[in-house]
Amino acid sequence: MPMDLMVEVSPRRVFANAHTYHVNSISVNSDYMTYMSADDLRINLWHLDITDRSFNIVDIKPVNMEDLTEVITAAEFHPHHCNLFVYSSSKGTLRLCDMREAALCDKHSKLFEEPEDPSARSFFSEIISSVSDVKFSHSGRYLLTRDYLTAKVWDLNMESKPLETYQVHDYLRSKLCSLYENDCIFDKFECAWNGSDSVIMTGAYNNFFRMFDRNTKRDVTLEASRESSKPRAVLKPRRVCAAGGKRRKDDISVDSLDFTKKILHTAWHPNENIIAIAATNNLYIFQDKLNSEMH
Repeated sequence: MPMDLMVEVSPRRVFANAHTYHVNSISVNSDYMTYMSADDLRINLWHLDITDRSFNIVDIKPVNMEDLTEVITAAEFHPHHCNLFVYSSSKGTLRLCDMREAALCDKHSKLFEEPEDPSARSFFSEIISSVSDVKFSHSGRYLLTRDYLTAKVWDLNMESKPLETYQVHDYLRSKLCSLYENDCIFDKFECAWNGSDSVIMTGAYNNFFRMFDRNTKRDVTLEASRESSKPRAVLKPRRVCAAGGKRRKDDISVDSLDFTKKILHTAWHPNENIIAIAATNNLYIFQDKLNSEMH
């Protein structure tokens, strides 16, 4: 009988027994010999050829677990310097560590943290400031982070505040109560750089994803859906209208957004304008129109 070709994945190596909690990040080092894996409380360094042991390079587990105030949310190696890596925390901080300084990198080299605005503090402040993803730019000069409502670009030479802040879906600020009740406020959105570090991309709800051009300061909201994914179909920019705001034709009301459709995972080709968007159980691959700008 004619059969469809089935592709099966078989593991070549299994690196086991190094984590007590769920692994949230893996990052291959620029030396192509080692990689790290991170969970809520520890980061381990592995050699790619040695599967049965790893070195613990960060451990934030307190002696008494009742004293635990933050967890590790993401970690990544620097793209060019094999001794540098960064990890983010649920308190909204980024720590840059240098493995040349000590075997256990409990003391960071740099701490990136935005001072909190006391006037904007609310019950949800700590939850929405938790960093869900951190990515080095290809140049290695900048860091891109994502929290619940914003994406931020940090300069490695400036720890006191982000260089740029982009509002991903500020219209949800008034909806935080219901997003807390349905657990959406704990969703972890990833972020990505384009090949030249000039555009950043991150996901949102209703199968929307956002792009921000760092040079022109233009931004666009696009939708990954079955309707828009016909071959050669051009994506139309979408616009969400905040509650009580003026609605234009084709605007989507914030009250009609589907919070079960969310784009948490995105990736950008390192050299070309090709992006991959994961929306629930669908993978969409979009290509830039030939000889055209991103927008």
